Amino acid sequence: MHYPIPASSQEIVALRQQPVNEELIVAAIAGVVHVARSQGQSLEDLTAEVLADDSLLDRELRRWLSDIVTEAWKTLP
Repeated sequence: MHYPIPASSQEIVALRQQPVNEELIVAAIAGVVHVARSQGQSLEDLTAEVLADDSLLDRELRRWLSDIVTEAWKTLP
Protein backbone atom coordinates (compact mmCIF):
# COMPACT_ATOMS: atom_id res chain seq x y z
CA MET A 1 0.00 0.00 0.00
CA HIS A 2 1.36 3.41 -0.95
CA TYR A 3 -0.45 5.31 1.79
CA PRO A 4 0.47 4.90 5.45
CA ILE A 5 -2.41 4.36 7.86
CA PRO A 6 -3.35 7.78 9.22
CA ALA A 7 -2.73 8.11 12.95
CA SER A 8 -4.84 11.22 13.57
CA SER A 9 -7.94 12.98 12.36
CA GLN A 10 -5.73 15.62 10.74
CA GLU A 11 -3.92 12.96 8.71
CA ILE A 12 -7.26 11.54 7.58
CA VAL A 13 -8.41 15.00 6.47
CA ALA A 14 -5.09 15.49 4.64
CA LEU A 15 -5.95 12.49 2.46
CA ARG A 16 -8.46 14.73 0.70
CA GLN A 17 -5.52 16.23 -1.18
CA GLN A 18 -4.79 12.89 -2.88
CA PRO A 19 -6.52 11.49 -5.95
CA VAL A 20 -9.16 8.97 -4.91
CA ASN A 21 -8.36 5.34 -5.57
CA GLU A 22 -8.85 2.00 -3.82
CA GLU A 23 -5.66 2.27 -1.78
CA LEU A 24 -6.59 5.72 -0.51
CA ILE A 25 -10.01 4.48 0.57
CA VAL A 26 -8.46 1.51 2.38
CA ALA A 27 -6.01 3.83 4.15
CA ALA A 28 -8.82 6.18 5.17
CA ILE A 29 -10.94 3.36 6.59
CA ALA A 30 -7.95 1.90 8.45
CA GLY A 31 -7.17 5.38 9.78
CA VAL A 32 -10.72 5.87 11.02
CA VAL A 33 -10.55 2.53 12.85
CA HIS A 34 -7.14 3.42 14.32
CA VAL A 35 -8.25 6.86 15.51
CA ALA A 36 -11.50 5.50 16.96
CA ARG A 37 -9.60 2.88 18.96
CA SER A 38 -7.04 5.41 20.18
CA GLN A 39 -9.89 7.60 21.42
CA GLY A 40 -11.41 4.69 23.33
CA GLN A 41 -14.39 4.21 21.06
CA SER A 42 -15.96 0.79 20.74
CA LEU A 43 -16.92 -0.86 17.47
CA GLU A 44 -20.53 -0.15 18.37
CA ASP A 45 -19.76 3.57 18.80
CA LEU A 46 -18.04 3.71 15.44
CA THR A 47 -20.72 1.82 13.54
CA ALA A 48 -23.38 4.05 15.11
CA GLU A 49 -21.54 7.06 13.67
CA VAL A 50 -21.33 5.43 10.25
CA LEU A 51 -25.01 4.50 10.31
CA ALA A 52 -26.15 7.95 11.48
CA ASP A 53 -28.37 9.65 8.93
CA ASP A 54 -26.57 12.17 6.75
CA SER A 55 -26.96 13.80 3.37
CA LEU A 56 -23.93 12.10 1.77
CA LEU A 57 -24.93 8.44 1.74
CA ASP A 58 -28.28 6.72 1.58
CA ARG A 59 -29.23 4.06 4.13
CA GLU A 60 -28.08 1.15 1.97
CA LEU A 61 -24.62 2.66 1.40
CA ARG A 62 -24.24 3.53 5.09
CA ARG A 63 -25.05 -0.10 5.96
CA TRP A 64 -22.51 -1.34 3.39
CA LEU A 65 -19.84 1.02 4.77
CA SER A 66 -20.67 -0.08 8.31
CA ASP A 67 -20.03 -3.69 7.30
CA ILE A 68 -16.66 -2.72 5.80
CA VAL A 69 -15.69 -0.77 8.93
CA THR A 70 -16.69 -3.76 11.08
CA GLU A 71 -14.53 -6.08 8.99
CA ALA A 72 -11.61 -3.65 9.19
CA TRP A 73 -12.02 -3.42 12.98
CA LYS A 74 -11.87 -7.20 13.28
CA THR A 75 -8.96 -7.56 10.85
CA LEU A 76 -6.60 -4.74 11.81
CA PRO A 77 -4.20 -5.24 14.72
